[in-house]
Amino acid sequence: MEKITHYEKTLTSEVLFEGRVITLTKDTALLENGKTATREVVHHHGGACILPYFEDGTICMVRQFRYAMQQELWELPAGKLEKGEDPFEAAKRELGEECGLTADHYISLGQFYPTVGYDTEVIYTWVATGLHKTQMHLDADEFLTPDRVPLDKAYEMVMSGEIRDGKTIAGILKLKALIAEGRL
Repeated sequence: MEKITHYEKTLTSEVLFEGRVITLTKDTALLENGKTATREVVHHHGGACILPYFEDGTICMVRQFRYAMQQELWELPAGKLEKGEDPFEAAKRELGEECGLTADHYISLGQFYPTVGYDTEVIYTWVATGLHKTQMHLDADEFLTPDRVPLDKAYEMVMSGEIRDGKTIAGILKLKALIAEGRL
């Protein structure tokens, strides 16, 4: 492991906004050159993402309108974590809620940071296999449509820019790599 050579130290932190999903702080950071800088940080409890992969080579994605982007997007099933919630349990919950599925097996695709410049969010991702139908049960304010798509088609959608959601891009590319390496 490399020695860490670059750093910033938090000197002060002021909460500007505290909401249901995020908290925004304005921080003063000491830089490695001895100067200070202002940093605005969005604090988020993180998210859990699940990639349902069927034996026939299809995956389940959802189409959902995203208010911030003002458009309907293709995404893998996912949800925000409540404070202290286990990401794996949240991913399994989202599989049932959004796709109406349960799974026999789960393989971790790891975690990633979707927006490192100003956001603390971490997204944890799994592939689910050995899938079985159950009942969908969306949240009261959640509207989406699950669709099965061949993995190769989903990959083409990523490469053409039709799929723009970061967690979905990462999940599909990682699954393709695992399959190409013979690990799935």
